[in-house]
Amino acid sequence: MTVAHHLDAGPELLAGNDGVGRVVLLPGSPSRAERIAARFDDRKVHRNPRRHDVHTGRLTHDGRTVDVATVATGMGCPSLGIIVSELLALGARCLLRVGTAGSLQPDEIGVGALVIPTGAVRDEGTSDALVPRDVPAVAHPAWVSALSRAATDLGYADRCYRGLVHAKDTFYGREVPTGPLAEASAAYMTMLSRAGVLATEMESSHLYVLAQTHGADRRPLSRQGPHPAVVMAGTVLAVIGVGEQWGSPEQAAEAEDAAITLALRGCLELFAGQLRATGSSSRAR
Repeated sequence: MTVAHHLDAGPELLAGNDGVGRVVLLPGSPSRAERIAARFDDRKVHRNPRRHDVHTGRLTHDGRTVDVATVATGMGCPSLGIIVSELLALGARCLLRVGTAGSLQPDEIGVGALVIPTGAVRDEGTSDALVPRDVPAVAHPAWVSALSRAATDLGYADRCYRGLVHAKDTFYGREVPTGPLAEASAAYMTMLSRAGVLATEMESSHLYVLAQTHGADRRPLSRQGPHPAVVMAGTVLAVIGVGEQWGSPEQAAEAEDAAITLALRGCLELFAGQLRATGSSSRAR
């Protein structure tokens, strides 16, 4: 049984959305969690000594509302695994990573682009403790659809890409190859690019495996909305570098803000058929 040793939170904190629970947005950094939470209505923060603060609130748009929360996972699959496992134990069922990535398609995807992953290459060891590498790491299709609709509605379609991403355990061993295996790592990254993988990051594969192993969706298409027995995980990524070339701080901030905007609108789209009426105005834009 998983106990929330690293989150100062109880199940009541994540309750909402008519029994489904709050949508939990998962940035890596505490500062990005603050930026996400700044857009919530009725924002409250529950502090944590490790800076895994849980921010709760609501999103409202066109007279409808969704209960949400955000908490920083830290960097990499091991840290994400601790936080997400405890969120699942507390009742979280709709999870959305909001992160950054480096492009693996430099001729098409530049700094400032957004990526909606459909699945992730499992170049990490954390998820091996749950399932063998033969089992793919796949985003929930309802998240992919909701985020794609949101991107179109926001006018992001020309800067937004959808497809596979790469999740790794080491930034300096893979994305910026160093050490005795540098040449092998560089060749591996080139292979991923040739295989059509869009971008590289460090967490999504384990997030998807956790969702699959804690609440796989076995329902027909006609019933694939949010449900308390199903864990739905997705990702939005802001591209802030291409290869070993990084964008400016201003470019990174703009891309991250766009990813946050897309993520928040995606939450509303995910619950489009189940939203409660409210008298509030929109803050999800």
